[in-house]
Amino acid sequence: MNDATPNRLTGSLVERAALKWDLAPPPLAYEAPQPTRPVEREAPAAATPFGPVIAPAAAPIRPRRSGHPIATIDRAALRQHGLIVPGTAVTALAEEFRLVKRNLLTTAREIADPAKARAILICSAQPDEGKTFCAINLALSLAAERDVEVLLVDADFAKPDVFETLGITADAPGALDAIADPSIDVEDGVIDTDVPHLSVLGAGKRSNDDTELLASARAAEVLRRLTTANPNRIVVFDSPPALAASPAAVLAQHVGQTMLVVRADSTSESDLREAVTLLGACDHIGLVLNSVVFQPGGRRFGYYGQEGAE
Repeated sequence: MNDATPNRLTGSLVERAALKWDLAPPPLAYEAPQPTRPVEREAPAAATPFGPVIAPAAAPIRPRRSGHPIATIDRAALRQHGLIVPGTAVTALAEEFRLVKRNLLTTAREIADPAKARAILICSAQPDEGKTFCAINLALSLAAERDVEVLLVDADFAKPDVFETLGITADAPGALDAIADPSIDVEDGVIDTDVPHLSVLGAGKRSNDDTELLASARAAEVLRRLTTANPNRIVVFDSPPALAASPAAVLAQHVGQTMLVVRADSTSESDLREAVTLLGACDHIGLVLNSVVFQPGGRRFGYYGQEGAE
């Protein structure tokens, strides 16, 4: 994995990152979810992709597709990389990502576009700041929800690491393949795994014009299909670093939320501000501070909202 080694990733993954750089608005931006209250009017099903938890009751969880192989995720590899291991005792790391996902799910209910509401970009300013580590852990945590399916997309086209980290070997078209070739259905590249409710999609064959492909009308069609193909699906994109590769800024146009991983011992304030600017097409940008020592009683969540965003 091109992110940090496990011993460098110990400690809390979520701190009040924005406080360090004085970027946060008042703490209201990331409060714990409040109990659900009755609404005065019922919104159309298409506009509420996350209720009661994620999907409408009329959209049952899709069964595993007949004839499609199921990839086995290497639990030993997860443990070696310091990741959440499904089916084992709940750890401090798992609890941290439970808090992260609850806030992401709460924010998703506020996003008007139902397709974008179910698309989350995981990014960092520079390489080796922990974004793949966070993307995989978030996907594993979301997959534990009872009412969702999660699709983890390796969108770091120049340096894809998701399959290797999970111990998956597959000969299937990836996201970039489907964008470049209109004859390829992107759903044919989606691989179910032996972790319930979790599937993966590879990056595809590397191209020198990946940014231009992502900016095309075909890309918008393919990326939107990933969410509309299944009303229960949340799509998590592991993006290239914003300041190291241009596709991140383009991908930000197609998602409702961005989780920007900030490494405590390396990310500079100038890099953070520049990354936020580049990802500005996404209205909801949350900051997660990685590789810090958790101090009990301290605030955990940072949030950077774009001007004019609700």
